[in-house]
Amino acid sequence: MRILILTGKFGMGHWSASQSLRQQLLRAFPGAEVEVLDLVAQAMPNASDAMYKCFNLLVTRGSGLFNLYYKLTRDLPADTWTLLDDLFLDELSGLMVEKSPDAVIATHPLCARMVSRWKGATGSRLPLITCVTDLSSHSEWIHRYTDCYLVGSNDIREKLAAKGVERESICVTGIPVRCEFKRPVVRRPGRTRQLLIMGGGLGLLPRKDSFYEALDALPGVHTTIITGRNQKLYDRLAGRYPHIQVLGFTDRVYDYMARADLVLTKPGGITLFETIFSELPILAWEPFLEQEKLNARFLVKRGLGRVAAKEPEECLEAIRALIYDDAALESMRANMRHMKGQLESESLARILAGLREEKGVGVA
Repeated sequence: MRILILTGKFGMGHWSASQSLRQQLLRAFPGAEVEVLDLVAQAMPNASDAMYKCFNLLVTRGSGLFNLYYKLTRDLPADTWTLLDDLFLDELSGLMVEKSPDAVIATHPLCARMVSRWKGATGSRLPLITCVTDLSSHSEWIHRYTDCYLVGSNDIREKLAAKGVERESICVTGIPVRCEFKRPVVRRPGRTRQLLIMGGGLGLLPRKDSFYEALDALPGVHTTIITGRNQKLYDRLAGRYPHIQVLGFTDRVYDYMARADLVLTKPGGITLFETIFSELPILAWEPFLEQEKLNARFLVKRGLGRVAAKEPEECLEAIRALIYDDAALESMRANMRHMKGQLESESLARILAGLREEKGVGVA
């Protein structure tokens, strides 16, 4: 079986979800060929980097404009045409001939739209699975020739159904994360409490020395800060505080989540479900993007975590209020275990395994 996963790097969450799906599929179908492709880079090899940089600038410096656009387009009719669709459709048509996949999975709405358009234009019965990478029911994800939607929660399933998507085609799987986040975790009581902070690579961490001095002084707490590729922040903090460990980029975040009692991070869709599968209570930086605001409301509503204000003093108060509250932390972990039990963790393999009967596609 040949499976093509199409995505875009408008934020790394879509790419991360694609890699997690690839890992999951190769475990379920060891003989499969599973390839992840950036459709934007394929269609615009000389312009994709500039496009991604402009997007990152928009969401970091022009979040108000981005949020306005997101809200105005939230309920647009499905399959709305955009200026660059012809370019992407031409590239996709060539990819379909070259790769000849047995199924396509889209982890970005642009890719889902393009494959749906291609199916409509060609009459193809090629299965299209759309993986929604935020807790979102935005109309940009909904397309006529999508065969199955993978969503993060029952709430999203109901909202998509209210927009006309067939309920039977929506599977509540959670947002895909690497298998390592799903390993059983046992946290021993009575040890030093472990606080994990992520977001340095995005410039989310406070700049004042007083914030880190207060973190370092928290009784019985050891803090690990992952600065990502922010070398300037790493150089500034590394080795400076006895109770704070500073790391740069790591691809083993799951190990640090497994050790932690609480994580302070931005509420991206991928990160949220990494914490859920790790049963790690989350303190979310106060979000500024509309998708992340939805994620933050979800985690508070489900009792999975809390939201911390951006200001250093308020953020420290939120940390102090939660890191020592054993009852609250255990309640959040219990809610995460309950939510994991509601997810259809094997549904993607089940969907693909049924393709031989439903679509005449092999799964060997």
